[in-house]
Amino acid sequence: MTQSRTTRQPQPRLTHPLRQAWTQVVRTARRTTADGLVVGTSGNVSARVGDTVLVTPSGVPYDRLGPRDAVAVDLDGQQVLGTLEPTSELPMHLAVYRETDAEAVVHTHAVHATAVSTLVDELPAIHYMTAALGGPIRVAAYALYGTDELADAMVEALRDRSACLLRNHGTVVHGATLDQAFDRTAQLEWMCRVWLTAVSVPGRTPTLIPPDELRRAADKLSGYGQPS
Repeated sequence: MTQSRTTRQPQPRLTHPLRQAWTQVVRTARRTTADGLVVGTSGNVSARVGDTVLVTPSGVPYDRLGPRDAVAVDLDGQQVLGTLEPTSELPMHLAVYRETDAEAVVHTHAVHATAVSTLVDELPAIHYMTAALGGPIRVAAYALYGTDELADAMVEALRDRSACLLRNHGTVVHGATLDQAFDRTAQLEWMCRVWLTAVSVPGRTPTLIPPDELRRAADKLSGYGQPS
């Protein structure tokens, strides 16, 4: 994977679809801080509109972001909108869009998920909602943040999954929408908290859900909710 590079361009007109997507990116980023999934400007959020990726900028508090602060790149990492520098984790976001059909990505430094990433190579199937993320959640090998090495490790961990943990780092979750990606992120953090709570009981080992039951759960979850 070639290191993504950004080139600042004069800011073009923010079209309606891009304006809508940017509003959702900012709203989701603010939700990550409000729900304690990130601290300060850690973590990042992106959404894809065609071949354009709107992404949070590097080092700017989310409550300061407005319509004039929109940042976008193409799938090669060339900046096509805005003057602020894109997030340092741009290689991860672009790798997700290149390798999956995702339309949104949320990356956090959630406390319980980050703790789990230091303990295991895979979050066990502690709850049936594991099936909603594709199966037991893998932990990507540690690599320096913002590097292609980290993006490559993440891609491997995301194989057949919509979420993964990053060793000593945090989470990456994708979805068809930002709401879905955020909800999956919150669910992953909750499952990590459940697992940490269960394994902390002295002398007891948590029961896990076997693969055949996870498949049954996946089938049932596929029809969950109200009809479209």
